[in-house]
Amino acid sequence: MNFEFSEDQNMLREQAQNFLRAKSDSKAVRRILEGDEPFDQALWKGMVDLGWTGVTIPEEYGGIGLGHLELCVIAEELGRTLAPTPFASSVYLATEALLQFGSEAQKQAWLPKLAAGEVIGTVAVGEGTQTTTQKNMQVSAKSGQLHGTKLPVADGDVADIAIVIAKDADTAASLYLVELGGKGVNRKAVKTLDPTRSHAQITFDGAPAELLGAAGAGWSQLEKLFDRAAILFAWEQVGGAEASLQMARDYAMGRYAFGRPIASFQAIKHKLADMYIAHTLARSNCYYGAWALSTDAPELPLAAATARVSATEAFHECSKENIQTHGGMGFTWEFDCHLYYRRSKLLSLNLGSLPRWKDRLVTRLEESNLAQSNS
Repeated sequence: MNFEFSEDQNMLREQAQNFLRAKSDSKAVRRILEGDEPFDQALWKGMVDLGWTGVTIPEEYGGIGLGHLELCVIAEELGRTLAPTPFASSVYLATEALLQFGSEAQKQAWLPKLAAGEVIGTVAVGEGTQTTTQKNMQVSAKSGQLHGTKLPVADGDVADIAIVIAKDADTAASLYLVELGGKGVNRKAVKTLDPTRSHAQITFDGAPAELLGAAGAGWSQLEKLFDRAAILFAWEQVGGAEASLQMARDYAMGRYAFGRPIASFQAIKHKLADMYIAHTLARSNCYYGAWALSTDAPELPLAAATARVSATEAFHECSKENIQTHGGMGFTWEFDCHLYYRRSKLLSLNLGSLPRWKDRLVTRLEESNLAQSNS
């Protein structure tokens, strides 16, 4: 196996870096953080113009028909710059859900609009602070209509469509496609630790809903979708972790105390070394995940859990220690350290918490070991 990106993919990386360096610096991120806009619309339009929203969408549906490896490259650069857009919700989740489970009519209707950036999508699962399961889920579907509340929904305040998991009449769960601008839908923005990725509470009161995929297969479909999206989120986290590491290194090299750079002090050396190890391990696991995602390998569930756990831990470690390396100034609003820490905390909860993914990792390792012993 070759776990390195190709020359063409690295050219895409260079293009992404140049574009994001010009359009998504810390000033742009702070403008969204401190302002009233839910996301950077000019940045979003630029990403659409470059074709990023249609990377994995086949040409027959208006996309550019590349693949998930190219999307992994873009995801890493988005994480490195903390790009304040609904890209993850719309591309990693809603678009992928339609590609995996949509009927031909649904693909024809929505994929061209998603590729062209005319429509923003999201996925609605959570229903409050308690972990949503099939037993305690309150949102229900009856006669093609949804009732109940989803909270929090990433980019739910700006999305045009949502893929919603809801309980059917027979208590099984299914995925439904809902137009959020239609009747029976009420949305309210909610505050989070990282306002550069907006969230909302969405209440359904008889909202028309269209079944997505097989009836009663909602939870198995959602697990498959989350496994695929977890690898893309992990690449975002790796990008953020590397940016945090570089910020800490640059500061330590340029900050002098007692006549020499603080990077020469043993305590700082060890701190930076731990950050480097965490980031390198996460990147290695993300390469494994990218390969499994691009080939739809049987190891995909295990690779997804591995990448998700290591990338979450690496981003948390690097963003936290970046603040510590900057000392007392690192905690202040004027420095950019907190921007990465905010994003690391937010991404650690997308798709479920770290303990949940650790449980999934253990389960998948046990299943893998059992399969090997029986073969």
